[in-house]
Amino acid sequence: MRIQIERKPVKVYPDPKRVIARFFFNGQERAIDVVKRVMQLTDQEVFGLISPLLQEYSKRHRNITKILTRHCKRVKNAIAEAGFDFDDIDKDRKLLLGSYFTHEYSIESAAFFNPSVVEDPDQSDLVDGEKRVIISFRAVGEGHISSVIFRRALIDRNHNITVIPAGNYIDEAEVIKNAVYNKRLFLKKAADSKIDIEILDEVGQKLEDKFDYATLRKIILDGKNLNENDVRKLEYDKILWLSDTYHEISFSRDTDISDRVIFPISEFERKGIEDARFVRFIKDDGSVIYYATYTAFDGAMIMPKLLQTTDFYDFKISPLHGVGAQNKNLALFPRKINGKYVMMSRIDGCNNYLMYSDKLTVWDNPVKLQEPKFSWEFIQIGNCGSPIETEAGWLVITHGVGPMRRYCLGASLFDLNDPSIEIGRLREPLVIPNNDEREGYVPNVLYSCGAIIHNGELIIPYGLSDYCSSFAGVKLDVLLEKLKHSAL
Repeated sequence: MRIQIERKPVKVYPDPKRVIARFFFNGQERAIDVVKRVMQLTDQEVFGLISPLLQEYSKRHRNITKILTRHCKRVKNAIAEAGFDFDDIDKDRKLLLGSYFTHEYSIESAAFFNPSVVEDPDQSDLVDGEKRVIISFRAVGEGHISSVIFRRALIDRNHNITVIPAGNYIDEAEVIKNAVYNKRLFLKKAADSKIDIEILDEVGQKLEDKFDYATLRKIILDGKNLNENDVRKLEYDKILWLSDTYHEISFSRDTDISDRVIFPISEFERKGIEDARFVRFIKDDGSVIYYATYTAFDGAMIMPKLLQTTDFYDFKISPLHGVGAQNKNLALFPRKINGKYVMMSRIDGCNNYLMYSDKLTVWDNPVKLQEPKFSWEFIQIGNCGSPIETEAGWLVITHGVGPMRRYCLGASLFDLNDPSIEIGRLREPLVIPNNDEREGYVPNVLYSCGAIIHNGELIIPYGLSDYCSSFAGVKLDVLLEKLKHSAL
């Protein structure tokens, strides 16, 4: 018999009005032509075009002039090839040029799903029994490009959930490329990414054991200049693209959390940032840091990556390495166990695995933890976010895929000191798609990337058929008792 759950009367829908102003570029030759046409305009014509444009788009973006100026700078080479000096161009004309290399992108136009929830670092000004949380979502727009966005929510003492409305603007972060790379790990990741070994050996001979972005970029550009073969030039570009997967991003302090979007930055994630699993991690000294594993996708290859932040303004991003850092569904435990980091994964696309590591970004020696056992999970089993610590053991919300590719949510319980020991697993799904949840972007799919416990209730945010998101609650003591008596 299935456990009774409570579906919350709250749904969060995609909003097509949530747009960002992105750089638009469709080739150097066409860019040069556009520059020449704009430069032929009179000053009066330029003012007549840019003035109403700024009035219109300033209502849609926090600082449109800053965005247009930045995009104009990105085509300095095209401006030079068109025969003009960037520094001699007046401000209005630069803004107009920037507008021709800008387009609006609706980040939520298609879907808004696969949520993860963590306790907000700010718990001030609450009444007894309330908890403020941050929920991350996978937002999908044109071309099925996924990004990570956020909402703040409040859970009251009776487990009612209020999702705070989003602000009027949404901003991308400033990208900071100040990483120091480990040559061995970097070249290993490059080889795993199918970059030409001969070129990797050549580049590797010129790198120190530790190097920065500027050094790598100079070596790559020098190598490209010595080659006329377009195929080999592309391999050099791939190395630079890989370096872009190590970076930091920073959001303006005047943004609400709903204003911030983590959008694909590098070529290795150009098709999307998928299914971030956030976890509030307690370090050895008792301090708190937030980590998130996510999947970067370039249209063909999957690259697991790690986000880390303490305040949700500044994030450090790096790829994950090792045999266990493959495929999807990596989920970090919220603290070390027996002195080591611990991660769940699904490296073969079918089964759950467990890994230990001394280094947060290197994961090897995965050991199979779970495989499909019941009919509703015969196709695959995976985690739905980081394990949650309870007195009875590590509680893991799982997803199972069964007939007609229906995704359901389940639950398992593992030993606190040795999570390779499975104490129990629900024989029947915890949450299944009902008639109101079956239709959407991808029918018959319920999926979550992280749950939270509040006042004795497990609250699970979940995506409905990959379109919108809602919440379900279950009494924690009832669930744990059921799991303890569901020995395999």
